[in-house]
Amino acid sequence: MSSQHDVRLIDGLAPGASPEPYLPAAGKTWLLPLYDPLTRLGGVRRRHARVVELAGITSGDRVLDLGCGTGNLALLVARSVPGTVVTGVDPDRASLEQAARKARRRRLPMTLVRGYGQAIPMPDESVDHVVSALALHHVDPDARAATAGEIRRVLRPGGTVTIADFSAPGDEHGSGGHGSGGHGASRHGRRRTYGHNSRHALAEGNGDGGLVQLLTGAGLVGAAEVDHDRIAGSALVYVQAHRP
Repeated sequence: MSSQHDVRLIDGLAPGASPEPYLPAAGKTWLLPLYDPLTRLGGVRRRHARVVELAGITSGDRVLDLGCGTGNLALLVARSVPGTVVTGVDPDRASLEQAARKARRRRLPMTLVRGYGQAIPMPDESVDHVVSALALHHVDPDARAATAGEIRRVLRPGGTVTIADFSAPGDEHGSGGHGSGGHGASRHGRRRTYGHNSRHALAEGNGDGGLVQLLTGAGLVGAAEVDHDRIAGSALVYVQAHRP
């Protein structure tokens, strides 16, 4: 049986580096205790399960959860696919500490690293899968291409990235597909909050095939929208691509 010592929490920021601006998982640091209860009520776990299903993760795979927040997707991978080597990366130290506590309680080994998508603190070609759920729309416009490039860099040849994120506000592509009509919550809450902070409310860049274009532009192949859903009254798109 795994012990609590199998859970590592690492600060991946360069010594002396000032943290870059980011949006905490719950929008405000003081709201973090409410984040997990709200996402459970909102049905986010079902969307996480869909990401794991689409990714096709198998025992022994090395998996990176990018923008892991409080670790719910990473924990689901570790629990549902025993034998995986799971790493979660997020800039929010408080969220990572909460993820570590949950992993220790559940005796699920994983590594949690403080870092940013545009500079993932992991070696080249070090993971078989990158997964990400309801996180990429937080990335600043200037960092999106760099983040996609970092995903390609850390994937091994033949590795897969599977992303679930909001499509553009008002995009109705999610009206069909798996889980149509679902109801849930995100880090931003309902659709009206897309405009709350223009630095992080970037679902507009995900619509009209934006995520597919982003991954293709980074040199990933076979990028495609593989499923659609709705959450919190907004369109959700699942996108997958591979490292050649």
